[in-house]
Amino acid sequence: MKKILLTGSTGYIGKRMISVIASQGYKVICCTRDADRFDYPDGISKDQIEVIEADFLDKSTLGSIPKDIDGAYYLMHSMSGSNDYEEMERTCAENFVEVVNETNCEHTIYLTGLANQDKLSKHLDSRLMVEKILSNGKFNFTALRAGIIIGSGSASFEIIRDLVEKLPLMVTPKWLNTKCQPLGIANVLDFLIKSLFNKETYNQNFDVGCDDILTYKEMLMEYASVRGLSRKIFTLPVMTPKMSSYWLYFVTSTSYKLASSLVDSMKIEVICRPESLNKIKEITGVQPIPYREALERTLSKIQAHEIVSSWKDSFISSRNDTNLKQFMEVPRDGCFTDLRKHTYYSYEECLERVFSIGGEQGWYGQRLWKIRGFLDQMVGGPGLRRGRRHPSQLHDGDAVDFWRVLYANKEEGKLILFAEMKLPGEAWLMFKLYRGKLWQKAVFRPKGLWGRMYWYAVLPFHGVIFKGMVKRLATGK
Repeated sequence: MKKILLTGSTGYIGKRMISVIASQGYKVICCTRDADRFDYPDGISKDQIEVIEADFLDKSTLGSIPKDIDGAYYLMHSMSGSNDYEEMERTCAENFVEVVNETNCEHTIYLTGLANQDKLSKHLDSRLMVEKILSNGKFNFTALRAGIIIGSGSASFEIIRDLVEKLPLMVTPKWLNTKCQPLGIANVLDFLIKSLFNKETYNQNFDVGCDDILTYKEMLMEYASVRGLSRKIFTLPVMTPKMSSYWLYFVTSTSYKLASSLVDSMKIEVICRPESLNKIKEITGVQPIPYREALERTLSKIQAHEIVSSWKDSFISSRNDTNLKQFMEVPRDGCFTDLRKHTYYSYEECLERVFSIGGEQGWYGQRLWKIRGFLDQMVGGPGLRRGRRHPSQLHDGDAVDFWRVLYANKEEGKLILFAEMKLPGEAWLMFKLYRGKLWQKAVFRPKGLWGRMYWYAVLPFHGVIFKGMVKRLATGK
């Protein structure tokens, strides 16, 4: 059985590629910085999956990568707002090449962005740099360059959905007239798997997209048409990149740092080279579906709650780009604690309510939580906009509004959340069904004087929020 190294295995594309690769009879070596965030996909034998911890920014962690891999996917991307993300991407690529050169890897595939303009955004320029570094490896190399990806949970689609669903009338930046060539997520996966070990793709780059070339405005209006919504869009000739970023941030569920990177890229036309697109379609036999059909498929997946992965579950949607393990042990010393418990009527019903918290279901004590979410958004936090991927299922690493799931185990009746809202400290929220009662514990570890002042400032609201929440979760009333 051939072994395929999959980097970015907990990311939006990576999560979906696990099943795709395994379905071809390969063994998938899943690379992740944090094994606790890895969720085994349904229907795949665990014999076909090996999970290893590796951080390509840290060479000392790369010794776990097997020497006998046959192929690899490079699906690591950074859209961080930090000033050094270009250097981070360079380091990841160089370390990848160094370690994979020492393996039996025959073929590596990199999914990157379309880069056919003379002047590229900082983000696209960084991806082109990574492509050049990877192409110097001893292995055969293929770059697949894609533009906007349309799929349930993709950042691009969620922005389109947020804008059209929320705003009957839009006054928008002029970059909405920029042209792009989208591609449905199913076809992205098709191109990725059908290029693997295909010698006709070796040591080349290809543009991948559907045949539709649309402006962002046309994409929004097509979504409105599919949903049967009447929408009006007007573009302003003058709107600075910062204003555009704030516009996306406040209207959609995107983070500000992702909005900034997207705005920078959206000013650049991302159109496929016709000869390149035709060639890869001929080599792989993939015929991409039109944009409207991609929208219809995506909406049907969302309605059926079949969202395999979401950009919101990656750390680009949060204030942290870090390993969850350092927060798994909830501290006791130097912390403020709010512990409450309430007898439940039905174990199963109480458990279901706990694991359905947040998102459309909301938080018990809804009005105050909404105010807290609004205040968090005002200071650059995620607020309550991220929602959750599935209405009743939670996995380690999932985003739930302004929380991150640290531990979710229905069999134990236990859920631990870590706060990603803006705070002068760190906070945990834990639920445990134990001996006929629901135990609810909020823990806050303050940072300095401001952290302590914050705790005492919100303390009067805790009696309302936490007392009401534990009662509603336990009894449903």
